Amino acid sequence: SFNLLTVAVPSFALLYSMDEVIDPIITLKVIGSQWYWSYEYSDNLEFSDEPLIFDSYMVQENDLEIGQFRLLEVDNRVVVPTNSHIRVLITASDVLHSWAIPSLGIKLDACPGRLNQTSMFIKREGVFYGQCSEICGVNHGFMPIVIEAVSLEDYLTWLKNKINFDFNV
Repeated sequence: SFNLLTVAVPSFALLYSMDEVIDPIITLKVIGSQWYWSYEYSDNLEFSDEPLIFDSYMVQENDLEIGQFRLLEVDNRVVVPTNSHIRVLITASDVLHSWAIPSLGIKLDACPGRLNQTSMFIKREGVFYGQCSEICGVNHGFMPIVIEAVSLEDYLTWLKNKINFDFNV
């Protein structure tokens, strides 16, 4: 029993400290709902007094443009800067969901009433696709996730344009 405690206590401290995100440049809040994702960027207070909040739905097959992927494209992509520490906070509004982007090695459960956290550090620019990987209902297969990683300068330009568009409409 004593031996178990001498191993367990330092292990829990190490596990807790490994998951801590120190001084992230962005905190991205993700809310899973049947059958779409909502996103909130609240670290943009130098551009606006309000957080940037938007929903992301799958683009229907008849609305796809050439070069877009069926069942994977969304109307509002998540845009993040490369080479930056990003904190992701996730929850769900209704049932269990799972925010998964395999090419980034991210899979995070979204549970109603619980806030889960992870960090992202994307080293290269590009578009990364994912989907809900928790069976959450009849339209579970239609909850794609698209992360667009851009340079910090392009991210700031996107953020300014998105905020000006959302608040001037």
